[in-house]
Amino acid sequence: MIGPGEPGAVPYFALEMQDAAHLASYRKSLERTEDFASPLLEAGAFTLQDPDGRNVVFGLARNAPSGEGLPGRLQHFVCATTRLQEMTAFYRGLGMLESDRVLEKEDLAAVFLRSDPEHHCFAAFRAPASRPDHHCYETNGWLDIRDWGDRMGRLGIPLFWGPGRHGPGNNLFFMVEDPDGHKVEFSAELELMTREAPVRTWPHEQRTLNLWGSAWMRS
Repeated sequence: MIGPGEPGAVPYFALEMQDAAHLASYRKSLERTEDFASPLLEAGAFTLQDPDGRNVVFGLARNAPSGEGLPGRLQHFVCATTRLQEMTAFYRGLGMLESDRVLEKEDLAAVFLRSDPEHHCFAAFRAPASRPDHHCYETNGWLDIRDWGDRMGRLGIPLFWGPGRHGPGNNLFFMVEDPDGHKVEFSAELELMTREAPVRTWPHEQRTLNLWGSAWMRS
C-alpha cells in the first residue's frame, strides 16, 4: 500500500492472524493497543508501537482481487535500528521466536525472528540510525528468481545486491531499489524451522549475509 509521506518511510507493517477469534484473544494478551483501520484489513485490526515508534499492526486481510503476474507474496519486513536489544526484547515479548542472531565478538549485530515455521517474518540490524531496511517478496523457487530478474532487466532496473544466498534463512535472493530508495528483496526457498529449533549464532562478516560473495553491511 502506497501513500503520501516522507521518501523511504514505512509507517507500519502488518501481520495476519489465523481468524477473528485468534485476533481477539491475542489482543487481550497485549497492553496499550489501539484500533487500526486500513482498506487492506477487515474490521477489528489493531496496532501498537515498537521502540523505534513504528506501528506493528495485527489483523485479517480483506479478500484481494486476483491478478496476473509473477508469483511473489509479501513475506517479511526488516529494519535498521540504534536500539537493537530493545527491539529484540519487544518482538520476543509479542511471542516471536529467535531463529538466528549475528554477533560481532559478543555484541548483537542482527537478529531474525519468526512467528510461524518460516525462518523470519521480522529482522533488525544494528545501524547508526533507525530506519526501514527492506521488505521481501517470497517466490515459489529458483526459477521464479530468474524470471523476476529477467523482468527487472526488461524494465531497466539494475540489481542493488545479488543474486546470492543468505546464511541466516539459507534463501536465494536479490534486491532492487524503488524511486523512494526502499530496498525490495525477492527471495526463494526460505528455510522452515520447527518451534523447538534452537537459536543459532553467526559471525558478523560478509559471508554470513551472502554465502556466495560480497554483502551489504549495515554496520
